[in-house]
Amino acid sequence: MNFLELLGPVLTLLAGALAALIPGIGSSRSVGRVGEMAAGVLTEDPTKFGKLLILQALPGTQGIYGLLTWFMIMLQSGLLDGSMDIAWQTGFSYLMAALPIAIVGYYSSKYQGRVAESGVSLVAKRPEEQSKALVMSAMVETYAILALLASVLSILQIS
Repeated sequence: MNFLELLGPVLTLLAGALAALIPGIGSSRSVGRVGEMAAGVLTEDPTKFGKLLILQALPGTQGIYGLLTWFMIMLQSGLLDGSMDIAWQTGFSYLMAALPIAIVGYYSSKYQGRVAESGVSLVAKRPEEQSKALVMSAMVETYAILALLASVLSILQIS
């Protein structure tokens, strides 16, 4: 195979890798930070575990969206079936389609983690206000969902 014949599969693999990797890094970082903060609260009051676990889990969804995008790219491109017959233009299209979830997924997880950390502080002092903390954190999620939608619709248009 020459360089141009390999460029399509390489760009497609890069697209999938970025889609899974970047939001995954953001999610793992944020879930870890919220978990650290929640653990501190739990040393004082272990009965708040259920309320805090939900806040910790929220910033992890972007990593799931990135993995879903990776799967769609691999499936749509034929790479999961072992096909290497992908033109460089098609590989580049997959790369562009992966960018919304890769970039927005990372930043959304980062900022959702920050809001969730603040929510942990709220629940620590006023456990009855957990629903407010969840709603505020979920608002950041909206943009990750929109980015996922943009990536998925773009992937589905690539032939």
